[in-house]
Amino acid sequence: MHSVQYPEQRRELILTKLRTEGRATASSIAAELHVTTETVRKDFLALEQMGLLRRVHGGAVPVGQLSYEPPVASRVGFSEEKTRIAKAALAHLPAGGSVLIDAGSTTGRLADIFPSDRALTVYTNTLSIALSLLDRPLLTVMTLGGRVRPLTVAEVDDWAARSLSEINVDVAFLGANAVSIERGLTTPDPAEAAIKRLMLSSARRRILLADHSKFGQVSTCKHADLSDIDLVITDSGIDQHELSALRGVGVEVEQA
Repeated sequence: MHSVQYPEQRRELILTKLRTEGRATASSIAAELHVTTETVRKDFLALEQMGLLRRVHGGAVPVGQLSYEPPVASRVGFSEEKTRIAKAALAHLPAGGSVLIDAGSTTGRLADIFPSDRALTVYTNTLSIALSLLDRPLLTVMTLGGRVRPLTVAEVDDWAARSLSEINVDVAFLGANAVSIERGLTTPDPAEAAIKRLMLSSARRRILLADHSKFGQVSTCKHADLSDIDLVITDSGIDQHELSALRGVGVEVEQA
């Protein structure tokens, strides 16, 4: 890995490591990201001030629920897993009709590899996803409208909500910042949570795309129960306890 110079990218990777391993040392993070230990200590301090970790001798441990929301463009963690999930999602595209693609880094990866051999109407609330689909001449690309959140480039609020109340799609590919057996699907921002909630009722089939780091986590705003989802596509790194718990409550899970 090359040196990770942007603090948002480093801090997302630090939080991901804390979620998966329960502890991170400044020296190991510095070596992994090719930066100085002093840079990592400053990241630890910034994240501690946000209430997202607790510094201990030589490193850090997680505190509470990790609801830090980096910009989508900086979400570089688990790139290979997200690509595998996106490729698996292609098998669930209809031959014709319409789909909805939610905001997120994994749903964005689906848009990047979206096929150009079928005529579909694609609705999305995400400007970057819409732009990435414009070179497929058979597609009709529609955005929902509304206020654009800079962090995720997602359209939210009244205009987006009105659009969702008037459309019906065959398949919705959805994202979430966190997935929990107890609390369902959650995300940090209430405006995005409101739009994600409305997406559920506009789709005949609802598929969640989420890498393994999202499971067993809880963020601030709930937008769906697990029973609202028809299929979860994740990667093979998901914890077996989490996988068993999901299937135990009746969730269909596909591993990529």
